[in-house]
Amino acid sequence: MRIRFSLLSLVMLLSLFVLFAACAPDRDDDAGGTSEEDADNGEEDKPEELTIWANDQEEQLAAIQQIAADYEEREGITVNVEAKSMLDQLQELSLAGPEGQGPDLFFQPHDQIGNIVAQGLADPLNLTDEELSPYADAAIEAVTYNFEDETDIYGIPAVFETYGIFYNTDIVPEAPETIDDLKGLLEDHTNASEDQYGFLMKPNDLYFAYPFLSNFGGYIFGGDIGEYDTSDIGLNNDGAVEGGELFQSFFGEGLIPPATTVDVVDGLFTEGKVGAVINGPWSIAGYKEALGDSLEFAPFPEINGEPGSTLVGVKSWMVSYYSENKEWAQDLALFMTNEDNLAYYFEEAGELPPNTLALEGIEDPIYAAFAEQIEFGVPMPSTPQMAQVWEPMNNALQFLAEGEEPQSVLDEAAEQVQINIEASGGQ
Repeated sequence: MRIRFSLLSLVMLLSLFVLFAACAPDRDDDAGGTSEEDADNGEEDKPEELTIWANDQEEQLAAIQQIAADYEEREGITVNVEAKSMLDQLQELSLAGPEGQGPDLFFQPHDQIGNIVAQGLADPLNLTDEELSPYADAAIEAVTYNFEDETDIYGIPAVFETYGIFYNTDIVPEAPETIDDLKGLLEDHTNASEDQYGFLMKPNDLYFAYPFLSNFGGYIFGGDIGEYDTSDIGLNNDGAVEGGELFQSFFGEGLIPPATTVDVVDGLFTEGKVGAVINGPWSIAGYKEALGDSLEFAPFPEINGEPGSTLVGVKSWMVSYYSENKEWAQDLALFMTNEDNLAYYFEEAGELPPNTLALEGIEDPIYAAFAEQIEFGVPMPSTPQMAQVWEPMNNALQFLAEGEEPQSVLDEAAEQVQINIEASGGQ
């Protein structure tokens, strides 16, 4: 999540004046593709091939290859699916794009959008209300970003992620509905000398701890989603401090050890020694293998009388600035994220679809509960300055777990975030 600036940011300024050479083809309601009439009218503009960079995880890649093959069959356009880790795509695109060797579409988490736009690597999308309507509002919000007073959508949502409570019904018969219920599990089912805990979490992780702060009025940056005011840091306001005190109450003598790591959490939970943990959908397969039918999932417990407000991540397909076939690349992205194709992608890759109809069609109770949690989530800030938040706040949470005074700890963290932002040249 490091900010990466280059001469490509100059290209981004020029891109605001670039006009597309061809109009986007109209799309069917169901598949996001061209209608027969418009496809005929624009046949001379149809490219022979498109290239996409898909994440190199095996199940994800196989699903995308099949969906791409379906698009090939329908449109007669060869789709080259190249396996490339999301972690490597941006650096490679910045080098390959200017040489004409990059993709038409690439795949990234939304919290990288500010960085991507600053480098001029992606084009804003031209989407109609009809094309936007299948996607959850939170997903569209996540891929919307304001750059130099222009607010645009930069990605076609493909995957939703958030987190909640996994629990072992052999220890915890019913899901904790409130944060007090969760605290009760910790107090009633913990025997630290035997490595047994009613509830366990890693202390120094803002991503998972965010509901403790946000449900009392804490926030990361002010402003609207996609139009963040990074000078307004709400991580040490009165609500954040109250939430910090609640968070701190889960740690200490006879409760969660402050030195707990993610390996300890996962290891003890899969050994059947922990009643409940916080985690996301990426952990389902491993947890199911270990606990079988004893594994259940529930949305984050209510805090301060409201559903736990978790951070939401969205992975999306983005159209490369360097693509010579931007409208067709967008058409392909809409096809890959329609209801049928995202339902198929979910079945094969196990990643939650942001297409609302595909999401509502999920029957697996664990994934269905994740879909419920997403309704209460907020998109993780996508501004590049978010990279300056993690370390100071993760350190602050560790200090809270070790018993330090919440107001001073959070004041120091917020001050360090501001210093980091100024030092990085952003505001």
